[in-house]
Amino acid sequence: MAQAVRWKPHNRYLDLLRRNPDYRHLWLGQVVSLLGDWFNLIGSAALVVELTRSGFAIGGLFIIRMLAPFLVGPLAGVVADRYDRRQILVATDLLRALVVLGFLLVRRPDQVWLLYTLTALQLGISGFFFPTRNAILGDLVDEEDLGTANALSSATWSVMLSVGAAVGGLVAGWWGVYTAFLIDALTFLLSAGFIYRIRYRMPEALQRTEGTVAAALHQYVEGLRYLHRQRDVLHVAAQKAALSLTSAGPFQVLMVVTARVFFPLGESGGLSLGMLYMGLGIGTGLGPIAARHFTGDRPWSLRRAILVGYLLTGVGLALYAPLFNFPLVLLATVVRGIGGGIVWVFTTQLLLQTVPTEMRGRVFASEFMAFTLASAAAAAWGGAALDVGLSLGQAVWLMCGLNLIPTGLWAWHLRRREAEALCT
Repeated sequence: MAQAVRWKPHNRYLDLLRRNPDYRHLWLGQVVSLLGDWFNLIGSAALVVELTRSGFAIGGLFIIRMLAPFLVGPLAGVVADRYDRRQILVATDLLRALVVLGFLLVRRPDQVWLLYTLTALQLGISGFFFPTRNAILGDLVDEEDLGTANALSSATWSVMLSVGAAVGGLVAGWWGVYTAFLIDALTFLLSAGFIYRIRYRMPEALQRTEGTVAAALHQYVEGLRYLHRQRDVLHVAAQKAALSLTSAGPFQVLMVVTARVFFPLGESGGLSLGMLYMGLGIGTGLGPIAARHFTGDRPWSLRRAILVGYLLTGVGLALYAPLFNFPLVLLATVVRGIGGGIVWVFTTQLLLQTVPTEMRGRVFASEFMAFTLASAAAAAWGGAALDVGLSLGQAVWLMCGLNLIPTGLWAWHLRRREAEALCT
């Protein structure tokens, strides 16, 4: 009996994939698409380093990757709440496959502008994909399976970060970045094929929406008003942006420099960068799964775990900053990933449990907008910090200090919510 109880949480994930073919197709599309995403990121970063050798240029790549989805966010949220979500996902995958093939044309330093332009197009299209994917999740699984589906999807992101970053680093380091770009395009085509097989019927609340421009504008404003009224939802939706602005965003820029300058392995540090992303993926995958063993899907437990996630993020940054050796840097990256993964997964779970289906597209799009804008700003200050004279270790210590701000604010919000609950 004790053995059955111990293995039950793990069987639940496999059971969901077996009995829900629509979620399984969505999940398989995520697997192959994310594999290509990490090939593309590592290839792009390595190519920018090779062509420019500039910290600001690296930061510029991450700024564009984050700013493009922000700019399309208002439209993306409305689209996800007005049209067939499956068709949106298939169309965005096909368009991204076409755009990624353009990366093969970037060969010289004076063509870096083309890499930036294609990155903006790719990530702008992704700005429609990710909120829609989060929104459709609640349409494909039952309410009691939401926590399992969200945790599995997030763990998959982390596993593919590890696998995709490691394999992408090997491919970029051994066969060159252009092979990585070609593989990325193929994965988008495979993803579109899996998602196309989903049997999807639009929820009735989405079918009732009017088709006029005025109605679309009203929907967007209605989404903002919902967040204004539901302050707790707003606080939860702001956590990914807070995490990115203070630590996760600049950390990606600094990982590139770490791999290229301090511990270079492979062509342009592509192999060591892949290993760093692999460590980050291991942390973000293991952290939420292990924490959910204790929290379940209980809202208050999820909220307290988010605070633990922020604290672990700080610990990971403190271990990383001295740059003693590459194994310690990898360990620190894992710890930082555990903390960030808990914050990311559990805030998504709270939103899935709280926000009604007809509002999910706009809420997740608004959350993604805030996250991408914060990430763009974080990439800018991360790259600029190195260019103005801070050492890599000093920049990481600065991130460690800034992480205390969202940690303290979430602790204050959690304490206030618990006090309000006691009074009711």
